Amino acid sequence: MSDNRLGVVRSVDALRSAVAGWRRGGQRVALVPTMGALHAGHIALLRRARALAGRTLVSVFVNPSQFAPGEDLARYPRDEAGDLAKLAAEGCHLVWMPSVADMYPEGFATRVIPGGAALGLEADFRPHFFGAVATVCCKLFSAAAPDLALFGEKDYQQLCVVRQMVRDLNLPLEIVAEPTVREADGLALSSRNAYLTPQQRAIAPTLHETLVEVAVKAAQIARGTGKDAPAPRPRPAQLVPDPGQPRSAPELAQIAALCADARQALEAAGFAKVDYVAVRQADTLRAVSERTTQPLRVLAAAWLGQTRLIDNVAA
Repeated sequence: MSDNRLGVVRSVDALRSAVAGWRRGGQRVALVPTMGALHAGHIALLRRARALAGRTLVSVFVNPSQFAPGEDLARYPRDEAGDLAKLAAEGCHLVWMPSVADMYPEGFATRVIPGGAALGLEADFRPHFFGAVATVCCKLFSAAAPDLALFGEKDYQQLCVVRQMVRDLNLPLEIVAEPTVREADGLALSSRNAYLTPQQRAIAPTLHETLVEVAVKAAQIARGTGKDAPAPRPRPAQLVPDPGQPRSAPELAQIAALCADARQALEAAGFAKVDYVAVRQADTLRAVSERTTQPLRVLAAAWLGQTRLIDNVAA
């Protein structure tokens, strides 16, 4: 290893050498990918990783390709010393902190372009994002060769995209999801919460509260248990196999109206802009176009001043 007693490596060669030593000892390896500015949500992932594997690896890399021009790459929170102290205190075995030049050397020209779960929602507002996420995660997985990688449910669409990529590309690892870690008032932990003013911070928990209300009503509509649940409609026989991409069928009208009401409620609460509030099938992120007993997910993105918050809850 290099750098210091905390077990920090910065090159792919040093990383692979360390992991190879673990492999020779018969150890399972768990990776927690992060962009640093670590908070209790990241620590929860690390603790879960330690429970599942004999060796834990945390990557810290602020991926520039995930930021569009005008986004917050330059001011994104960075605290290398603080991150290393937190990881050492939790007994992390190795921290990988590559540079941009290591991850994207001169001449780099290959990218992963995901479809399926990567379409819509975040992609409607940040069209560059999931290609960047899929590419950097593919590189992280290739370099570290972990048995499992842990992601929080807070970035739920990202989680679905990474799972889809691992499945579609036959990557030899398991993706483990951990529940969103929240403040006492329900606000999902995020490194970007540091941007909020005291007034904005007071408004922010309304996002979670609103999604919980939508989840209850959406589940009633989808399962046909609500007061005004729609009658089931006949479904024609399928003529061709479903190719696995989102269907063009429109969502249930009552769910669309429910989401529209939630957007208005968030704006009335003080959110400057609401990018989306949506109810989706939890596994595919397809629209809910008919009654179903399958798990659903309510997802949203909204702005408080210059800070964009995202959140989601199960339904």
